[in-house]
Amino acid sequence: MNTIITIGRQYGSGGRAVGMKIAEHYGIKFWDNQLLDRVAGESGYAREILEKQDERPTSSFLYSLVMDTYSFGYGGGGMFDMPLSQKIFLAQYDVIKDIAKEGPCVFVGRCTDIALEDYPNVFNIFIHATDDFKWERIQANPDAYPAFASREKALEYCAKKDKQRQSYYNYYSSKKWGRADTYNLTVDTSILGIEGTAHMLIAAIDELEIQKSRQQNA
Repeated sequence: MNTIITIGRQYGSGGRAVGMKIAEHYGIKFWDNQLLDRVAGESGYAREILEKQDERPTSSFLYSLVMDTYSFGYGGGGMFDMPLSQKIFLAQYDVIKDIAKEGPCVFVGRCTDIALEDYPNVFNIFIHATDDFKWERIQANPDAYPAFASREKALEYCAKKDKQRQSYYNYYSSKKWGRADTYNLTVDTSILGIEGTAHMLIAAIDELEIQKSRQQNA
């Protein structure tokens, strides 16, 4: 297995859970929030700062300057005048590339498909779901999601998180978050569920590996 999998996802769709099952199946590393720990270790930014900026672009230069006083200042003088959000994005971008050189793995979110767009062994997936599926999943996993007073409030929160992710992705990319032609494959988890979706994607990845092997041996 030599494929790097990137997963973009709607909030509540189970994209993280699907990614974990794929990584577990192949025995490869899984990178979601773990990526923040690695970026913190290599860039010098405190993890708390990375969390505040995580998949949330800001147009406030003043905010960036204030937050920057709490960081160690990633990069050289050429990055001095850059807003903090962009410095963090570039630090994360470099770490993603370094991780990809270490071998196959699964990345969730954070524009990893953009960072690795020049890599030949990347399979980009986007996971979405119906509102009913999201609400059922939120109810069934209280430890993984905030508590909501109603279905309406939960879905409002999902929409808010998706808007943040969309803004972040579209800000740093010429492609469009969630649009089918941005990815190699888009999947609705409400059709087959988490387990079924993971099995389907594993089958697709296996077929991709076979096709690449045939091309190399042709």
